[in-house]
Amino acid sequence: MSDHNQVTMTPMAYEPDRPKAENPVKIEDLTLRDGHQSLFATRGRTEDMIPVAEMMDEVGFWAVETWGGATFDTMHRFLNEDPWERIRTLKRYMKKTPFSMLLRAQNLVGYRNYADDLAKAFVERTAENGMDIFRTFDALNDYRNFETVVKAIKAAGKHFQGCICYTMTEPRLGGDVYNLEYFVNKAKALEEMGADSICIKDMAGLIAPYDAYAIVKALKENVKAPIHLHSHFTSGMSPMSHLKAIEAGVDIIDTCMTPYAYRTSHAAIEPLVMSLLGTNRDTGFDIKKLAQINEVLEKEVLPKYKHLLDDTKVSIIDINVLLHQTPGGMLSNLVNQLREMDALDKIDAVYKELPRVRKDLGQIPLVTPTSQIVGIQTVNNVLFDDENERYKMITAQVKDLCYGLYGKTAVPINPELQKKALKGYERGEEPITCRPAEVLEPELEKAKEEIKDLAVDIDDAILYAIYPVTGKRFLKWKYGKEEVPADARPRTLDQVRKEEELVKKAKAGKLVEKASKDAPEKSDNLRKFNVFVDNEYFEVQVDEPDGPPRVSYVPPPMAQPMQPMVQPAPVAAPATAPKTKEVPKVQAPAPAPAPAAAAAVSGTPLKAPMPGMIVSYAKKVGDTVNQGDTVVVLEAMKMENALAAPVSGTIKSINFTSGEAVAQTDVLCVIG
Repeated sequence: MSDHNQVTMTPMAYEPDRPKAENPVKIEDLTLRDGHQSLFATRGRTEDMIPVAEMMDEVGFWAVETWGGATFDTMHRFLNEDPWERIRTLKRYMKKTPFSMLLRAQNLVGYRNYADDLAKAFVERTAENGMDIFRTFDALNDYRNFETVVKAIKAAGKHFQGCICYTMTEPRLGGDVYNLEYFVNKAKALEEMGADSICIKDMAGLIAPYDAYAIVKALKENVKAPIHLHSHFTSGMSPMSHLKAIEAGVDIIDTCMTPYAYRTSHAAIEPLVMSLLGTNRDTGFDIKKLAQINEVLEKEVLPKYKHLLDDTKVSIIDINVLLHQTPGGMLSNLVNQLREMDALDKIDAVYKELPRVRKDLGQIPLVTPTSQIVGIQTVNNVLFDDENERYKMITAQVKDLCYGLYGKTAVPINPELQKKALKGYERGEEPITCRPAEVLEPELEKAKEEIKDLAVDIDDAILYAIYPVTGKRFLKWKYGKEEVPADARPRTLDQVRKEEELVKKAKAGKLVEKASKDAPEKSDNLRKFNVFVDNEYFEVQVDEPDGPPRVSYVPPPMAQPMQPMVQPAPVAAPATAPKTKEVPKVQAPAPAPAPAAAAAVSGTPLKAPMPGMIVSYAKKVGDTVNQGDTVVVLEAMKMENALAAPVSGTIKSINFTSGEAVAQTDVLCVIG
């Protein structure tokens, strides 16, 4: 390693005579994308980024990540925000700092590989809307999936950052698959493709400090492009790995502002700034500016999202990630899915099954979408498999993976699973070996035609093409065709403060406040009672303001005991007997009516095996089906499950429509 990369101290005062470092570490800030994606499910709204945008623009970041990843999906699905508008809006406030996005190669910002025409158009529109740096990765590290998007990135004159997804099959770097040679060869391949920089993408926080040193040192010796390290904090190792990577000569490090840092997010920028202060790798950042940004985030922004943070754990470190390698965001999704299915007690079985599923599927790295593919298939196995059969419910995405639609896996897929997954597969039962997009038909023009009555421009059409179900629903919200549901509207700080006040009152036992009254004088009617509760004795005084109780009814003298076997004569009520007020009968509330279709139709129900969203029905009312035919496609955690007819017969009723949310055991249709 050259002296240029060695971390050396320079005598100095912090301010104002702070000299510029010889080789400052460059920093990309992830607060506005990966930070909130990791900590609170990508629910950060554009309006809550604006208060700090101009301040962050003055820090001197190499880039700020503002888009891509899950933001495109979450914004239109849950926040009623146009994803394209976020780029344009933030660009008005951040004029100096380049914008970076996370691009899932041929997956774009979705969960499958899209056709070349759509991929090309997406990159062109993203560049036109203001994106500068395209951090591009493929979940399988199959760079054939880069070909189309990289050509478009280069044609637009933008920065192509190629990623190597970091994963392991051993507790530390090594083994037969993911070893030092593997990462060096991947870096060389990226440089040959024209990568302007190369990123080691450690999505689960797996890279150990000395492994980070070894990889960065090897890459610096074998390629010329700047090396960028992206490592989540999840395991707790990333701050140490950052320092060792800096010693090895890494060029760029990813961090977050402190309120958005740690846990499953990233290490904070502020400790790194102070650690490098006065060295030849000094960032040059003003810690006072960072503190001002943090104050705004802490006081004016994060209170709106605290309810989304996971407060069930005390520790900010999850060392179990070194065992199951599941990125934190995916892990929280699995927990939520199990909770909704009342099966959270199965989480240990999921941890145990997950490495087996990953191995069966070719030891693939766990990053979107492969983390979802492996994770949801693992949940399906735990919940639905039995001692006689594994992989009873295989998701559509696992079938696509086995066919080769995602690319080439690091090691071969389990041949028995592959054969089972591809039995009856619509594209064919023999897997492909070509570049996946070569078997995909163009899809943008078809999408434009389907959405022409709703889409206003090409950006609308692309959104719909990537997300047909939720995209169409969003466009209806956007153009006033449907009312925006309450849960998709933003929360104000006033609403949050009122909720917090209610919580404080509830904890203090003051949710229902007692009216304060002056105690009256005690009268001669005061009486004492002894009260015993669980062997404890209390003396209670009772004072009746209207005097002692008066006896207003005297029962008649008890009649003589009835003689055996003698029926008494009926006694007529006196004519002058007072009329008693009749107490009305309280009727039990009528049960909620069942859906008309389900109530009126008899037959065999097809029930939802898990909560999710209806993607589509493969059949309509009146169609004949055979047992095992796909009837409905249900999306659960972004993965699609083809639900088969439990019996042969005719579709008698369909109880939901595309885009509707369903609960576990909801009757989706009836077959008679």
